[in-house]
Amino acid sequence: MNTTGQNMSEKEKNRQIRKEAIVSVILYAAFFIWWYFTGYGIAEKGTTETYTYVFGLPMWFFLSCVVGYALFVAATIIVVKCFFKNFELGPERGEEPAATESAQPATETAPAATELKQAVETAQAVTDAAQPFVKGGEQND
Repeated sequence: MNTTGQNMSEKEKNRQIRKEAIVSVILYAAFFIWWYFTGYGIAEKGTTETYTYVFGLPMWFFLSCVVGYALFVAATIIVVKCFFKNFELGPERGEEPAATESAQPATETAPAATELKQAVETAQAVTDAAQPFVKGGEQND
């Protein structure tokens, strides 16, 4: 099994991401079903006088919150080790970025740089104007 995800194409990466998301949702749904039916299903069948207690906790609470948590922590560890792969989300080393990423016109970066420069100049002007009011700043009397 390829656990490191080396040399995966974009299509394989997307398929793996989808698979991991589906497995995660299924695991969460199973946990919710466990919690709901052990909590509400068992609790409604009795009263506090007729409950079975485990470690001082009602059986329904023990099963839904304590056993369920431990069970699904173990299940999550198993699922991660069996189904999940570790891989980079970006392009592989040595690969060219997708055509849409590399084909950005130079005119798009120039306005962004100009806006950034203007923002820095504005921030500097505000800082200079506020300096006399800041504790420890120079006073212009």
